[in-house]
Amino acid sequence: MIPSTFDYVRAETVEDAIKLLVESEGEGKLLAGGHSLLPLMKFRLTSPGTLIDINHISDLRGVQLKDERLVVGALTTHRDIIKDQLVQEHIPVLAQTARQIGDIQVRSRGTVGGNIAHADPAADLPGVALALEAEIELQDEDGKQRVSADGFFFGPLLTALPETGVLTAVSFLIPPMHAKSVYVKYEHPASGYAVVGVCAIAGKNASGKVDFIRVGINGVSDVAYRASAVEEALLGKAVTEENIRKAALLATKDAEMSGDMFASAEYRSHLCSIYTERALKQVLL
Repeated sequence: MIPSTFDYVRAETVEDAIKLLVESEGEGKLLAGGHSLLPLMKFRLTSPGTLIDINHISDLRGVQLKDERLVVGALTTHRDIIKDQLVQEHIPVLAQTARQIGDIQVRSRGTVGGNIAHADPAADLPGVALALEAEIELQDEDGKQRVSADGFFFGPLLTALPETGVLTAVSFLIPPMHAKSVYVKYEHPASGYAVVGVCAIAGKNASGKVDFIRVGINGVSDVAYRASAVEEALLGKAVTEENIRKAALLATKDAEMSGDMFASAEYRSHLCSIYTERALKQVLL
């Protein structure tokens, strides 16, 4: 498992990285944590002519509070997220999710931007990003743009990131104060990737009815998705175990289930409902 020959260059700024991508004429790949890219290179599933190291762009690190949202720099590591006070105070489910990603080495080097940009269906952050109504901040030679998470993920390893673009940050919605949140997953015993992962964020009013709910699911389909059918079934309803159970049965309605050698589509469909019910009970009961 030896990658093909490639050139290595270091970008000092976002503009420098974009320039190098343009000059590579489609043969360049950005290197952040490298935990997704390097294994693909070793198996020669991808063979970039140039690796563009962006790890020294300090502007892409850190967490900031802006306009009632948390903005996370693309190079912020999972370990940084776990320790960050703003994350713990405003979006604890983000830190909880980061703790479940890979192992300590992956969490120490893997980045939020890399996890989102790679768009692995079994990765943990895409489903959470959808539940938190994330906005993906991109920059290329034509300037800057924001893309909502539900318009960013196209399919396995396919996103709206331009060929010569850089994902610079991810902006997450801060849920209402009364809402609780959780991320639960059944992980593959060998890889740690999600066979099913469910992020649920929900709150109820003084009369015991659901007045806020977001559910994002990953691992069971070719792309992470927002479980709109579940949300619609519970919004405005009384919080009861029966209502939660019925809503959880709708968890597969917004996506087509995938199957592989480890878990069939039927099994994933079953797990999807089970874990959605568990997540909803944790935040509502």
